[in-house]
Amino acid sequence: MWIDTHCHLDAPEFGADHALTFEARQRASERGVGLCVIPAVMRANFDTVRTLAHRLGDAYALGIHPLCVPQAGDDDLAALDAALTAHRDDPRLVAVGEIGLDFFVPALCTPEMRERQAFFYRAQLRLARRHGLPVIVHVRRSADHLLKHLRELPVAGIAHAFNGSEQQARSFLDMGFKLGFGGACTFDAARQLRRLAAGLPLSALVLETDAPDMAPQWLYVTVQARAGGRAQGINTPAELPRIGAVVADLRGSPVEELMRATTSNALAALPRLAALEAVS
Repeated sequence: MWIDTHCHLDAPEFGADHALTFEARQRASERGVGLCVIPAVMRANFDTVRTLAHRLGDAYALGIHPLCVPQAGDDDLAALDAALTAHRDDPRLVAVGEIGLDFFVPALCTPEMRERQAFFYRAQLRLARRHGLPVIVHVRRSADHLLKHLRELPVAGIAHAFNGSEQQARSFLDMGFKLGFGGACTFDAARQLRRLAAGLPLSALVLETDAPDMAPQWLYVTVQARAGGRAQGINTPAELPRIGAVVADLRGSPVEELMRATTSNALAALPRLAALEAVS
């Protein structure tokens, strides 16, 4: 089976009552996606992702996303610690995430916000270590900074939507991470990312959709086309097998080989998934 290691099935695009979530998840299941990991992004959706994971038979992670740091208070970290403690025996809780650093969004790049992001990131690394969980990290123009903090507070996991250099990729791998590849590598223009998908060891890769974001090439609609009234396609976990086929083609390997390897890699990165995989 396939494992989607990162999808936001609680996002507004799937409807306030999550009706579209269940439809999307059913389509994904029909295409061989056996498990999805639903990461939280803020305190307000901790309960939502947990409930969805249980209703869908999937997994979840709890954390505070760097894009949500400006709205977060220090008490949100205490709430995260409390949630991780309360659900420590929940087999569907597989990681602390989505956490990390974002140095792409201008509002997050002021000295004050960079420092605030680092404070939340380091605090959540400590929580992951305390609770014995891996992390799912957001890497956007921040790989070297993420790695610096990880060397001081080592913990393994998944570097979500990795798009750094080969040297940075190797550094994450040396620290026990797997690298998440998704819709971005389906674009011909993503030459560096496609080189990494093709050339890194097979043991390095996990697959993800980041649904409803990070749409693959076949769902992408240009700004001009959207201005003309054409709707952007909604990315869902059902796209994962086709993304996997693109990665397999880049590597010149059979799709089934890639499926088996990326599933095994996901289980290695997020060990609690193994118990769920056995009953999927």
